[in-house]
This record gives sequence, C-alpha cells and structure tokens, in this order.
Amino acid sequence: MAFLQFQLEATDAFSKARAGTITTDHGVIQTPIFMPVGTVGSVKAVTQQQLKNEVKAQIILGNTYHLYLRPGTEILEAAGGIHQFNGWDKPVLTDSGGYQVFSLAANRKLTEEGALFQSHIDGSRHLFTPEKVMDIQRSIGADIIMAFDECPPYPSEYSYAKKSMELTHRWLDRCFARLKETPDLYGYTQNLFPIVQGGTYKDLRTVSCEYVAAKEATGNAIGGLSVGEPEDMMYEFTALCTENLPYNKPRYLMGVGTPWNILECISLGVDMFDCVMPTRNGRNGMLFTTNGVINITNKKWATDFSCIDENLPCETSRFYSKAYLRHLFVAKEILGLQIASIHNLSFYLWLVGEARHHITAGDFMSWKKEMIPVLKQRL
Repeated sequence: MAFLQFQLEATDAFSKARAGTITTDHGVIQTPIFMPVGTVGSVKAVTQQQLKNEVKAQIILGNTYHLYLRPGTEILEAAGGIHQFNGWDKPVLTDSGGYQVFSLAANRKLTEEGALFQSHIDGSRHLFTPEKVMDIQRSIGADIIMAFDECPPYPSEYSYAKKSMELTHRWLDRCFARLKETPDLYGYTQNLFPIVQGGTYKDLRTVSCEYVAAKEATGNAIGGLSVGEPEDMMYEFTALCTENLPYNKPRYLMGVGTPWNILECISLGVDMFDCVMPTRNGRNGMLFTTNGVINITNKKWATDFSCIDENLPCETSRFYSKAYLRHLFVAKEILGLQIASIHNLSFYLWLVGEARHHITAGDFMSWKKEMIPVLKQRL
C-alpha cells in the first residue's frame, strides 16, 4: 500500500508539455495519458481483454453516480471492489458523480449539506453529500477518486460561479476529512484528487487553484471546462490552471476532448485526459484516424477495401476494411460499433503515446504543428 507517486521524466523546451510516470498500487501509468470512460464499470462495446491487448489502455474510468445506482455498493463490496468485479487489474479512476447529478438527475436541489436528486433510471430520491460520495468511492475501490464538486454551467454569472466555487471548496474539506476517518477497504491506497472550479473568471480560477494546491494532494484536476465554452477560452483557462497548480503533481483535465484539444492541452502542461468522444462518436460512425476524420457511413467508403488505419499498431484497425465497416453500420450490426470503438480508443492511446515520444525526443511542438491540421481533415 503506497500513495500515488509521480515522476517527471522529460519536459519540452518550447512548451509546457511533459512526460512522466504515475505509480499506483495497481500499476504504472505513462503520461500524458488518455483514460477510456467505463461509466458503469464497462467501456461500451469493448471487453477488458481488448482494452488491455489492443487499445493498450493503462487506466480506465468509472462513475460514482452510475455505479451507486447500478449495481450498487453492496454488490461491489461483496465482489471485493471494482477491480474484482469487472476483472480490470490495472488502475481505475472514479469521477465523483457531481457532473451527473447536475446534468442527468431530475428535480435536484443543492444545499450546503449536499445535492438531493432523483435517479434518471427510476425516479428514486437520493442525497449525495461529500461524506456519502467518499463512502461510495471507498466501496467502489478505485485507485484515484475525485472530490465532490459542483460544475457550474457555461455561461454563469460571476456571483453564481463564485458561490459555486466556494461551496466546492467547503465540500472538498469535508471530502478530505471523511477520507481520513475511513479505512481503505481492499488493502490498497486510494488517492483523492481535488477539482479546480471557478467558471470562466480568471480571479476565481486562480483562487481555486491556490486552494486546491494547498491541500497537497497526490494529484489535481481541472473541472468546469469543455462544457460549451469556445475552444480558445478552454485553452486560455487550462493554461491559467496549469500555471497555478503544483509542477510536481499530475494534472488531470476532465472531459477533454477531440484529438487536437488533447495535443493543445498537452502543450499547456496537462498530463491526464478522459472523454466519451472516441466511443460515443465511434458508435455513430465517426472515426478518428492518423489521416483525418472519417464518417464511415458515407457512400464513398462502400468500395474502399483498404484497412481502417494502416498507421496504427492496433490489429482491429489494420484487419478490417473501411468498406466492411461501412457495411456493418448500414446493416446495423453490433460488430460495427465494437470495431469503431476499439479503433477510436486505440487511436487516442496511440496519439498520447506519440506525444510522449516526441516530448522525450525534444521535437514535440514541431510534430504537434504538423499533426493537428492532419487530424482535423474531413476525409
């Protein structure tokens, strides 16, 4: 049992990009890293073996809100935690469910105590407090757990963003207190990451970064971005946060994003990313490739018998043709959703792996400058 360790291995001379290693009780994570989203303990349409052997995932996400509702903490504890339950023996991160409470749940009511909400599944009523969320994440047993926060919408008035940030900070104190007084359930260490909020107001973001940094957690997260604001604003506030968060701790930008978003934010000093985009867009026929973006349902691919992406090491991407994958989508075959999901996730993991390679090699910024226009092409 050991707390998370972060070792910086290389930095880019022309940006804030860095390559590092995160060590947890369930293994090592090489940064920068993309984390596939497995909301209910399952990355949609992808098996754990495929995640490990083809996608080359090093860490996956679960979500406290969804796992609390299904299968529930009793079953998770009876199984011995999420790793035993779903068979994933590498690191797991759980989001606190705060975003889901404020975006999915009906008739929610926010108080100092916590958030009262109705389940989006059956309408049942539940109360999430910082203490309750810590207890749930203890039961889930992820290696990295997130503080319970409020994610204000974009745009938000200054007064609302400030009030929300201050509430998030008070909840953060309660999260740390609760975690300190409760034991690890499964014999390994759980690491709490605070979340920076403050909307799109520079002074609030700076205050929140300082508050979070003072907690001296093993890592820190940037929340409340990629919620509808323009890309340039997202980059501006990401840069502000990385400038004000500890240099020697991993920085996690929550819910971001497109391949070009990820490369830009790596250059701003972000180490960890997650997003539903590769799997969600994949299930709708959008493929991210080393040559650009493909809508596989377009008729132009009906007789293209070349493989999905010859530049990826992923067997699935090199084995199946574009024509065959289009056929599966047109025929509404489930296999099409699986192939597209595996491919997109493999592409994302390849991309951050390439970024790491170029940071170490010292030519990250020139590579990024060449890569982004290619990635944005609509084929």
